Amino acid sequence: MGAETTIPLDFPRQTRRLRLGIVGGGEGSFIGKVHARGARLSNRWTVVAGALSSRPAVALQSGQDWFLDDDRIYTDYREMAAQEGSRPDGIDAVSIATPNNTHFDIACAFMEQGIDVICDKPLTTNLESALELARRQKASGLVFGVTYAYAANAMVRQAREMVRNGSLGALKQIHVEYFQEWALTPPAEGGAGAQWRVKPEQVGEAFATGDIGTHCHHLGSFVAGLPMTSVKAEFHTLGPDKPLEDTAFMHVRYQGGIPGTIMISQVAAGTHCGFRIRVFGEKASLEWNQEEPEYLHFRPFAEPARLLTRGEGAGIGQHAARFVHMPRGHPEALSDAWANLYEEFAVAINARRTGADLPQGLLEYPTIWDGVLGVKFIQAAVQSHRLDAAWVSCEVDGDAKRLATSCFMQ
Repeated sequence: MGAETTIPLDFPRQTRRLRLGIVGGGEGSFIGKVHARGARLSNRWTVVAGALSSRPAVALQSGQDWFLDDDRIYTDYREMAAQEGSRPDGIDAVSIATPNNTHFDIACAFMEQGIDVICDKPLTTNLESALELARRQKASGLVFGVTYAYAANAMVRQAREMVRNGSLGALKQIHVEYFQEWALTPPAEGGAGAQWRVKPEQVGEAFATGDIGTHCHHLGSFVAGLPMTSVKAEFHTLGPDKPLEDTAFMHVRYQGGIPGTIMISQVAAGTHCGFRIRVFGEKASLEWNQEEPEYLHFRPFAEPARLLTRGEGAGIGQHAARFVHMPRGHPEALSDAWANLYEEFAVAINARRTGADLPQGLLEYPTIWDGVLGVKFIQAAVQSHRLDAAWVSCEVDGDAKRLATSCFMQ
């Protein structure tokens, strides 16, 4: 990465809003609407097309509810990819907000049409298909982003910048936890999203680890600037009966042998979205909690603790300042983080489509390689649990490693 002073504070301007299509997100879907709102809030996208459900009647009704033109409401993503790929005003990118087992086929259909891709995590249900997507992305040169949206909070970017500039000194420990209670409701009594998330044929070999554990995996590495190298995991099913784990406790190691932990549960009564990271260095520590996203706790050794608040100036770093939209005291939260993420995706996609050069280090959005590593993490955690919590590598070995440097943004 180049010197901080060479990176402009503001992202490049666009000459038009990019056109976005969404697969998934219709009636009963939470995450599809989040994608659409984040894209609109970024002011860099217009949602113009969608295959919003695999159920034709729901797809049509949802498209009308989203005020899409009739000829851009699709009941099949394959038709959508073909039609949008041939239109002179076709979509610039597609957002995939569907169950895990569908991501691969949908992404391939749109990539074959030269359409950039934004995909929910986890990227796929197995490492082989994740690596195949990475190979196709490399061959196509398309932008492929993965929606680890928590990392687009301004104060997460502040934490990453402080680690990078040495405010903590050499890192010593990294701890991430994510607790929710929603899965205490039996799956059969929950909505469609609650039901498919516990079906191995749709999510793969893990429930909570794939759903929220991947956020922990990404956030720890993102803030620390270090890849996770190995994991030893213990899975539990502590809530209503289901075929996959709803709780997991893990010891992990990062590059350089730095130890850490990941604790997750979706049956932790009394919690809502308790996602927290703590990073300890030789000189200081940082703590961020997504339920209080405006604040970053900075605690130097043998000095008074400091509470950093999101806003302009007063110690806010350049990468965090780029995502400050309101003065201090006017809260920003997850909706703004999604907008930040979609702004970065737009900058990358617009640059690819116009041939513009971007300064090195300008963008920090999660790439397809982050998605690949997330799938590898799930696989390693599952394997570790089956081996009675043995240490298992989280690294992608062999020739596949060569994909890593080619999968990042411009």
